[in-house]
Amino acid sequence: MKIVISAAGKGTRMLHLTKHKPKHLIEIKGKPFLYHLLKNVKKAGFSDIILVVGYKGEQIKEFLESPRYGDLFGKVSFVTEDRQGLHYTFCRSKIKITLVDQFKVLGKKKYGTACALMAVEGVLGRENFVSGCGDNLYSPKDLKAVKINDRFNYVVGLIREHPEQYGILVTENSYLKKIVEKPKKYVGNLSNTGLYKFTPKIFKAIKKIKKSPRGEYEITDAITLLAKEKKVKVLKIKDYFYDFGNPADIMKISKFLAKKS
Repeated sequence: MKIVISAAGKGTRMLHLTKHKPKHLIEIKGKPFLYHLLKNVKKAGFSDIILVVGYKGEQIKEFLESPRYGDLFGKVSFVTEDRQGLHYTFCRSKIKITLVDQFKVLGKKKYGTACALMAVEGVLGRENFVSGCGDNLYSPKDLKAVKINDRFNYVVGLIREHPEQYGILVTENSYLKKIVEKPKKYVGNLSNTGLYKFTPKIFKAIKKIKKSPRGEYEITDAITLLAKEKKVKVLKIKDYFYDFGNPADIMKISKFLAKKS
């Protein structure tokens, strides 16, 4: 099963740290955050990765090609690029990664969490796949757990102490009813982690959604459409999950990785 990692955003909450590079390349313990995420992706058994880039995407390409990270990727065996420069695939001895430039495919005026999938529909074909955010650190165990090759879509949630700060998954038995963004009234405490397993039906749902009040195309709106048809089930984080969203997270994840190692 392929996995799509969304890494097109700048990361404005990282302030000055993303002035000259995407937040996915901010270093933790001497290596880019994306290195630690891809290491877990590889441990989970994924060897075919689609990485959606945008802001300073050429730097992510340079990171992936660097011999400095040969321990993770192995040696480069071959490289291919389509004529329009939209897709760039390189195979190394341990992994295959296809870079898709979201800005080249969709332009720079389309924003939102659904845009990464809009950009890769032609690459994926008609098959099930896993999708995750490039600024979240998921454990190998949880990544592996969502590799479910059936007819349902899956959303992975995490219990939160302050659910009013997150998108909350409203469930019924094991099914998703809807997703409520930053609820003012209590509707549950299981937050969305941005880790999904999708069937090809997600693309039809994305085509039906419109811009949200903040002017973006939200993947949660497409998921809610599928939830109304009883096509979305809910899983929970069983190991660990870290959001890499602001400068304070650098120290938090550094301490976790140091303790873990």
